Amino acid sequence: MNTMVNKTYDSVPPQRVAFLGLGVMGSPMAGHLQRAGHEVTVYNRTAAKAEAWVATYGGRSAATPREAVAGASLVFACVGNDDDLRSVVLGPDGAFAGMGEGAIFVDHTTASAEVARELNQIARLAGKYFIDAPVSGGQAGAENGVLTVMCGGELAPFESMKPVAMAYSRAVTRIGESGAGQLAKMVNQICIAGLVQGLSEAIAFGQQAQLDMKLVLDVIGKGAAQSWQLDNRGKTMVDDQFEFGFAVDWMRKDLGLVLDEARRNGARLPITALVDQFYADVQEMGGGRWDTSSLIRRLR
Repeated sequence: MNTMVNKTYDSVPPQRVAFLGLGVMGSPMAGHLQRAGHEVTVYNRTAAKAEAWVATYGGRSAATPREAVAGASLVFACVGNDDDLRSVVLGPDGAFAGMGEGAIFVDHTTASAEVARELNQIARLAGKYFIDAPVSGGQAGAENGVLTVMCGGELAPFESMKPVAMAYSRAVTRIGESGAGQLAKMVNQICIAGLVQGLSEAIAFGQQAQLDMKLVLDVIGKGAAQSWQLDNRGKTMVDDQFEFGFAVDWMRKDLGLVLDEARRNGARLPITALVDQFYADVQEMGGGRWDTSSLIRRLR
């Protein structure tokens, strides 16, 4: 059953596009493209997921990335990590082998800035374009078509992909040259790590003081302490509910990218490094698939 929330699409001329990777983010994102009137071909490492997507949304599936991208002006991808990205892009069955000259590859994976620059260079030598375009907004944002997309790459291909990517986004912004999108996503994850730890400590403190924390959150949410995390995760943290949202395992992968980049550029991230270890504690508690707000479990 298709549970995607309806979205009003701006008028964008239909294009032939491909989408590689149909996980909890990629599947609804590709669905929005199909609903917007584009001719979508999908690829997923597990073929059954691609077949299920076609049964739900229409379009068609392909057996390899190379077959999926044939004739596509835009190729979108959302996979797991740097190695997964290379596996769908490079090699005789990879996307670059099947993309025509001038075609644009848009990578929504949260990956390293290093792999973005690497693949951008390979693409340009082959007469193609590569845009690193990680997203923020989580599964709900993908399903509702309201993701925030941070992009790195050349201006002309960015301007070409932006109106199409708006099918599943509320904002698509070019941050700078290749790798800048991934670096912006790292900034995003640094902010979230600190916010969630602060919110965890605040709620645990308030509960220890026997305050009505849902009431307190309502009050402080109208002031300077307001944040997306407080609004969307505060009350579920009070209720000790974490079986949803952005998994701790994914956050640790992202923070690993952040800390690697910080070692390269010399940035000092003491709080981020500490919170990364707190998330390791949550993993040891069996919470790898819990939402990132489960940091509070360490304090109970």
